[in-house]
Amino acid sequence: KYLRMGCSQSKSSNGVVAGKKHGAGDANGDEPMSAKEIESRIDCIAETKSATFGGLSVRYAYLSQRGYYPDDTQKPNQDAYSITHQFEEQETDAFFAVYDGHGRDGDRCAQYARDHLPKLAAKYVARAKTKERARTDSDDVEAGDDKKVVNLTKEQTQAACTKAHIECNRGMHRSAHIDDSLSGTTSISLYLHGRRNRMTVCNVGDSRAILGQKITKNGNNSGDGDNPASSSNGNASSSLRARPLSRDQTPYRRDERKRIRATGARILSLDQIEGLEPVNEEDDDDMGNDGEGDLILGEEIDEGGDPPRVWSPHGEYPGTAFTRSLGDAIAEELGVFAEPEMITRELTPQDRIIVLASDGVFEFLTNQSVIDICAKFSDPLEACRAVVAESYELWLQYELRTDDITMICIFVDGVADAEDGVPRALSAGENPAEGDKKPAEVGDDIEDGPISVVGSKPVRHHLSKEKSLAIQKMKSKMTSMKDFSELEDIASFDINTLITKKSGEEKARIAEAIRASMMFRDITIAQREMIFDVMEPITVKKGEWVIRQGTVGDRFYIVDDGKFEVRIVPEGEMDTRGDGGDVVHVYVGSRENHAHPSFGELALMYSAPRAASIVAQTDGQLWGLHRFAFRKVLLEKPERKELAQMLENIQIFKKLDEVGLQHVASSMEEITYASGETIVNQGETGDIFFVISSGHCECTKEDEEGEVIISELKADEFFGEEVLSGANPFYNATIVALSITTCWKLDRATFKASMPSSRSRRIISQGSGT
Repeated sequence: KYLRMGCSQSKSSNGVVAGKKHGAGDANGDEPMSAKEIESRIDCIAETKSATFGGLSVRYAYLSQRGYYPDDTQKPNQDAYSITHQFEEQETDAFFAVYDGHGRDGDRCAQYARDHLPKLAAKYVARAKTKERARTDSDDVEAGDDKKVVNLTKEQTQAACTKAHIECNRGMHRSAHIDDSLSGTTSISLYLHGRRNRMTVCNVGDSRAILGQKITKNGNNSGDGDNPASSSNGNASSSLRARPLSRDQTPYRRDERKRIRATGARILSLDQIEGLEPVNEEDDDDMGNDGEGDLILGEEIDEGGDPPRVWSPHGEYPGTAFTRSLGDAIAEELGVFAEPEMITRELTPQDRIIVLASDGVFEFLTNQSVIDICAKFSDPLEACRAVVAESYELWLQYELRTDDITMICIFVDGVADAEDGVPRALSAGENPAEGDKKPAEVGDDIEDGPISVVGSKPVRHHLSKEKSLAIQKMKSKMTSMKDFSELEDIASFDINTLITKKSGEEKARIAEAIRASMMFRDITIAQREMIFDVMEPITVKKGEWVIRQGTVGDRFYIVDDGKFEVRIVPEGEMDTRGDGGDVVHVYVGSRENHAHPSFGELALMYSAPRAASIVAQTDGQLWGLHRFAFRKVLLEKPERKELAQMLENIQIFKKLDEVGLQHVASSMEEITYASGETIVNQGETGDIFFVISSGHCECTKEDEEGEVIISELKADEFFGEEVLSGANPFYNATIVALSITTCWKLDRATFKASMPSSRSRRIISQGSGT
């Protein structure tokens, strides 16, 4: 149902699942690609596969889509993946992995890791078991029984996986077929120990593993009831919380920066290397109350696709945006090594979805957004298609190119008791790792704790500098034309002419389509309803042009149903064929599959020439939003008088007079969160105070027994007072939206700026008094 570009190679060998092969390479550059040819460049499983690994019943699927690179249309997909059943000849074990190559030989590096890492992991796990069997046999009257089950501790398992990664890295260096001096690959892998319901996740680089976990009230995660991954309407997104199973290894992390800098390496963005942004002379590692440090790399570093990179002190190389990888021989001298970070934990009935994906997925999507999308589907293959499609479309929206995107999605349908009677929880009575100085009964095999998200690569919300410059260039070209003259008179625009009645189902589809868009993030509930009203229904016939590249657009579109081709003529070339150029993507809208992609978002901001053409591949239905209507809606200012009245009852604001309260209320911004979205995390640093305007939230706290729900917060209730006052630099609870929730927010800098400085300093220094 989804037509995609991209094809990663997947080797078929004993016990390894291979992707279905669709065709031979790219079409002739002089001819437009057909839908069949586009589909031939995708690599995915033919259909979702079911499997049982010990006490684990799962269904899984995978999909890899080749990126679009206008300057190198023949560039191969540098992603790869591997899925190994009967891992280490155990029917109860499996090994899943995604590899993201980079550099000139990145595709070969990823394929090398795909072909060798699973075998090496199995080899070293088997060796560890042999050694453990020999050790225990010395005290066993049944010594010599090769069929005796051997359980490795967490430490033994992780030591074997570490050896596998290091040996894979060495082998890549030695390979005569790969030049990995400036090429390499990341690796994210999942080793399922099905007999004991365990998993070990190994991470090298910035690909990710995440878990969708069902959270119940009062910390009682009983797991009773139907598994939502098997339900007819898919997972309930509001009941699944995204949990990281890996942590990005990039210079955003303080610990990784310190390790890399200890080798003498520099950490700078490309703009800093080129002298476009100043270099901070201070050692950022000692900055910040959270101990993480502030990475100062220029205004657009977090938002414009210019991340911090590792550079030699002697030249402008290698420029890796990660701090660990397989390969990258030159970067290895600067501390970019192949040692994985790992987590071993039990799988419980609350664990419903596991995702392994390359960083192309997470460039514009949060972990929670990925889990929310997966949770809409009862089939992991459809979940893969939806996530990859959403990621690809966001790349097209914010960049001139797209990354290769690869994803494995696993639905956990059942978690039974371990076959050998070992409790699901990691016990203290297992065999200790060889060389352990402490006895087993002290608990040397306790599962790993939660993964911190501090220092993770930030999700991008803005255009890349390259795309911004390209748009400005097109605008300059268009403004020089005599027929290009547009004066926006929003005041005289009659918004009522666009209002059409929508059903509740139609509003729900529109709401879902705009939920992930940053353009609609800060609107109020009332403004959202007005946007629903002024969305225009547009019927489109097959072959009809919706927009043309280079023409000025004034509408944003949502695909309600149907297929629409994205065609691009490269910059500097002419559309000699008259068909809009090669097809680089197909938007697929489906009411049945809850898929509603969008395009043309920039037209809501300004009169920008379209960066691509959109042509209907089938008959279809669109929703259109005119720029004037959007701006008219935004001009509807919310009433803040009630907010000021409510603030006077909050401790930190009680010393303000009426004028001061009005100043604070007028400076607060509104922000809307989707159902299931995390607003703040316990232990996270911040200085933003929130007042709930509409909707309701769940307040949870982590303690020794796990996550416990403390309360539900409703309209006119607030949180974050402790960080606004400075009484505590960390949020003391996790707040998650249980429905579409709108909040007023106020950060410390805005608070101080909204009133005379002496007064704000006095109030902040006094704290909240609690």
